[in-house]
Amino acid sequence: MVLQQSSKVKIWGKSTSKKKIQIQTSWDGKRYQTYKDQAGNWSLWVETPKAGGPYKIQIQQEKTLTLHNVLIGEVWICSGQSNMDIPMKGYYGQPILHATEMLLESPNDQIRLFQVERQHAENAEFDLKGNWSVANATSVVKFSALGYQFAKYLQQHLKIPVGIIQTTWGGSAIEAWMKPSLVEMTLREQELPNRAIGKQVHQQPGNLYHGMICPLIGFRIAGVIWYQGEQNRYNYYDYNKLQTNMIRDWRKSWDMGEWPFYYVEIAPMQYPAGQGILLPRLREMQLKTQDSLPNAGMVSTIDVGEMHNIHPANKTFVAQRLVSWALGSHYQKHGIAYQTPTLDKIVILNDTVLISLKHCPMGLTSYGKPLTQFELAGADQIFHPATAVLQNNRIAVTSTAVQAPIAVRYAFHDWCFGELYRTEGIPVASFRSDDWP
Repeated sequence: MVLQQSSKVKIWGKSTSKKKIQIQTSWDGKRYQTYKDQAGNWSLWVETPKAGGPYKIQIQQEKTLTLHNVLIGEVWICSGQSNMDIPMKGYYGQPILHATEMLLESPNDQIRLFQVERQHAENAEFDLKGNWSVANATSVVKFSALGYQFAKYLQQHLKIPVGIIQTTWGGSAIEAWMKPSLVEMTLREQELPNRAIGKQVHQQPGNLYHGMICPLIGFRIAGVIWYQGEQNRYNYYDYNKLQTNMIRDWRKSWDMGEWPFYYVEIAPMQYPAGQGILLPRLREMQLKTQDSLPNAGMVSTIDVGEMHNIHPANKTFVAQRLVSWALGSHYQKHGIAYQTPTLDKIVILNDTVLISLKHCPMGLTSYGKPLTQFELAGADQIFHPATAVLQNNRIAVTSTAVQAPIAVRYAFHDWCFGELYRTEGIPVASFRSDDWP
């Protein structure tokens, strides 16, 4: 396994014996001891050094259990639904780009993978099933393609051991990853029906939180990466509140402060008639979360979607953008751009809308290609295709069909393809200046 470096990590379990429980760590020779409580539970906090290893941990009571090949480094959790769940081997008929090459390069003793087996529960579980594996073709092929690549790039850059814990379930609603009481509190004033919560076990409030998150709470981590939301297109209007409250509650449960939470927006795809407007509005709600909380950041996928596939094959770009957030923001590695450009303000001059964006200190680029994803609307609230031209650090937008514009949108559709980037190559997230229903 990998344990979080320079920290106090929790080791816990159950016992039926009244004898003293002793733990000894090989990196410093320290001994720790405790006794079980009346319910049979016990736990100890063990100090870890800076990254290194391998080490041993000896746990002794009636018998002696020795944990071998323990590394000290950085530990992250990856969670969410199918785009985080999809393994390196892909789903049937749905590949992962460059999977064969990555599997050939995958053996790395400094990367350890833990995959939580699926389980749902109505009450908080104490335990779960899963095993730590050293990264190699056998373990990586069935592990989250996005989670593995995040760990690979992080380990390459930090040059220390990295552990990644996968706890995912395809098609899950965010409500399933939250306490039921928290879901109820968040949605109690909502009059619209919640169509994201279905009859399936992985869509019921609390089921995955109880079964696949609660047993992990206490295991020291550096942070969480998250890719979820497609199931919640049905109640996009609640997503910002739900996600914000989930993150706050997870952080409170871990009691480690405001560890980083980096997440991925839902990629563009063409949906059936009547559902098209749900996706851009969900992306809009996802974007708000990074402004609702400290130490939260969103990765845009506006340029890596596939028109007829909700599981885009290119998980490498997404992993690189998540790692850039971690390295640039959390690990304070200078020179790495990570923030997604977002709308700052608009100024209307006659028939032209001038757009200013945030988080693009080196300016904007379309790599020489025309910008086709902008639209303008006047007082009639009907949007028309527009012409957009880069002017230094602003975008000038006009449309022959709209002589008196009052609102602008960029890539605000279910299927679209991002064309605008900050100079460092990070795409501008879809946005709108209006709040029309």
